[in-house]
Amino acid sequence: MSFSLEERTALLALKGVGPTVITRLEQMGIDSLAELGQASVSDILAQASAALGSTCWKNSPQARAAITAAVELARTSTESNLA
Repeated sequence: MSFSLEERTALLALKGVGPTVITRLEQMGIDSLAELGQASVSDILAQASAALGSTCWKNSPQARAAITAAVELARTSTESNLA
């Protein structure tokens, strides 16, 4: 599976989130905002680093900011849908 077009568009509007970030999330099995909203930023960064065999994701302030923004968007979107 993959993010819906609407979810993908919302994610791509965030600073630092591009197609590669979305692809990495999908490779980790995160393919919806509902799933992303339940995820831990630290876990996502650690998994991405492990998958690439590099610490760049885990140590990069830009990567942390992008994933944090994506998770916050997901949590806000999920809360809005529940209200």
